[in-house]
Amino acid sequence: MERIYLLEDDDSIRKLVIYALSSQGYEAVGFERPTDFWKAMEGRQPTLVLLDIMLPEEDGLSILQKLRSSAATKKLPVIMLTAKNTEYDRVVGLDSGADDFISKPFGMMELVARVRAVLRRTEQDQTTGDYQVGELFVSPQRHVVKVGEKDVALTNKEFELLCLLLEHQGMAMTRDAIMDGVWGQEFSRENRTLDVHVRTLRTKLGQAGSYIETVRGVGYKIGGAP
Repeated sequence: MERIYLLEDDDSIRKLVIYALSSQGYEAVGFERPTDFWKAMEGRQPTLVLLDIMLPEEDGLSILQKLRSSAATKKLPVIMLTAKNTEYDRVVGLDSGADDFISKPFGMMELVARVRAVLRRTEQDQTTGDYQVGELFVSPQRHVVKVGEKDVALTNKEFELLCLLLEHQGMAMTRDAIMDGVWGQEFSRENRTLDVHVRTLRTKLGQAGSYIETVRGVGYKIGGAP
């Protein structure tokens, strides 16, 4: 079942949207605050996100930019919901990587139709973003990792790290570039966070763990030529 996350601080709108999506066969989960949303994103990722712009703690455009800057979620479909209806707001939202933009007030049938349209486009494109290196298969879009026929469960950061290396398949990535891509520029470079994550990732991947190579004096790489 396709899972949809809705981040909307208006309780009445949130409940109505969740009901409408659930009645159409989607697994819909609503969040009032960004902190709750980010906590849920550490687990199983959704198929699509409905994201309000005006939110407490952090605005929707900032959240969208963070999703697009992460290797694990940069292709995650996002539909923006907002009470704003100016051309400028639409341009900013779409230029920031939103897949669609719906202005409030909106009808529930229109919303469901927009969701279906974005999911159809995603299904058509999702195979182009999959990676296969030897026995290792990774689908960033579906958040799937397999070694042979066996599913592999990874934490969010382990998954982001793996996707980042696969995105630059065959290239030796510096430690700083990896840290920036997965943890952000504000994260300390002096700790052993990266090495610990690489070690646990290799362990979880089993026989495919050897695909992640240490490049002395540089950082890490995965696979040969892209």
